[in-house]
This record gives sequence, C-alpha cells and structure tokens, in this order.
Amino acid sequence: MEINLIKEKLNSKDYEFLQKDPNLDENIMILTTGGSIAYGTNSDSSDIDIRGVTIESKQNIMGLSTFEQFEERVTDTVIYGLKKFIKLCLNCNPNVLEILGTKEEHVFILTDEGKLLRDNIDLFLSKKAIESFGNYATAQLRRLQNALARDNYPQKEKEQHILNSILGQMNHLKRTYSPFTDDEINLYIDESNKSDMETEIFIDISLNHYPLRDFKNIYSDINNIVKDYSKLNHRNSKKDEPHLRKHAMHLLRLLITGTEVLEGKGINTYRSGSCNHSS
Repeated sequence: MEINLIKEKLNSKDYEFLQKDPNLDENIMILTTGGSIAYGTNSDSSDIDIRGVTIESKQNIMGLSTFEQFEERVTDTVIYGLKKFIKLCLNCNPNVLEILGTKEEHVFILTDEGKLLRDNIDLFLSKKAIESFGNYATAQLRRLQNALARDNYPQKEKEQHILNSILGQMNHLKRTYSPFTDDEINLYIDESNKSDMETEIFIDISLNHYPLRDFKNIYSDINNIVKDYSKLNHRNSKKDEPHLRKHAMHLLRLLITGTEVLEGKGINTYRSGSCNHSS
C-alpha cells in the first residue's frame, strides 16, 4: 500500500481518535507504520498497522491518573506512553525498538522530542537484546514446532514435545522471577489415566516462603505454552499455512535484527528486497 493512501486513511473518520483522545492529539511524539508495511513484507491485501509514542499529560505525570498505552483494535493502532516506551526500550523490547527504526517516509508525525528518540536509538541497545529478541524468536519457533507436532506426531511424542517446550523456558523463568530449583518445580512425563492420552505431563511442587505473584506468573507462562499448542491443535492445517509462514518470517526477522543489534548495526525495521507476505 502506498504511503499517500495511508496518510489519507489517517485523516479519515476511522482514525479520528488520534485527534479526539485527550492522551493523543498534540501529545503524539511519533506516529509511524507497524507490522508488514513497516517490515517491507506487505502485499496488496495487508492490513494497516499504526504504532506511536505519546507524552503523558500533566495529570498522569503527577500521579492523578494513569496511562500506559492506547489501543484501538479495529484499526490495529497502538500508541505507547513515553514512560512505558522508555522502559521497554531499555529492555530491548523488539516491538517498541522497531518504532524507532522505521523508514523516514513511514513516519507521519515526528516532533522534536520524537526525533531526539529516533536519533539516539543506540542509547537503548545493549546485550539485553540476546534475551529479548531470543525470547520472541523462541516463541515463534515454538509455534512452528507445535504445528509440526500437531500434524505428524503420535500423542505420546506430542506430550514430550510440549514438555520440552516448557523445559526450554525454565532458565528464563528462573532469571525472571524469584529463583527456584528443578527439585522445587519438577515437570515430567508419566502414564495417563485419561482415556484419550497414553502419557501426560505431571508436576511436583515443593516451595517454601515463595512469592505468590511470582508463582502465579510462572504458572501463567507455562500455561501459555500449553495453550499455544492447544490453539494450533484445533486449527485446520491448510488454513493455518499462512499463519505458519508468518511465524517463520517473524522468526527470521527477529534473529537477523537481534544479531544486527549485537553487531552494532542499529535497528533496521524495513527490509528492502524482502519476499512479500501478507500480515
């Protein structure tokens, strides 16, 4: 889609929230493309994704109200509050760093403050990219592996695959939350009593004085891995092929971009000469 057409869209009624929402309007520092258009992998049928950054109001800064980000699902628009945006950038979050690396012609609003952010993107790049880009890439790889397991593995091997995916995340969980040992949270495969399962995953937990919220987050992360598999398990494989190609594309993009960050090449969101895929 041509950039001029996107600009026309942004001035249409569909995007009037950009002017009407009190957290946006003149507070917007950066407004740019996201998704396949930002990556250079869009086709004629691709959706328009809009991403941006806005300065919080005085009320938010003083703590009289809260604002982290604005989302409008119909138009797939996400605009981050500056405070949250900076925090995510410092953690090398791929989704926000790419906002600072889009093509100049893809930037629709850019204040002096927004330009300052884009001109100094290197201040946010660090070895944290190893974990942040790696974790996002691992999530995409897991979705691809889940699909292969769904289509080709017998139940016993599928269950082992899910366990391997969970165990692959355990080191990340140990670093992210209060530490625990393999004996304190032990996951393993054993025979199942369920009629439709030969084996299943079991868990033994032995934790003392462990923060409840950390445990809740650990369980949530493990549960998300199982849910990702379950979602794919109920999809039509032919209909799912475009999604799998999309996951593969994102996996490669994350690995390439993360490697470039570590090599000191900055953030290059747009990839010229890429094969086009819908997103």
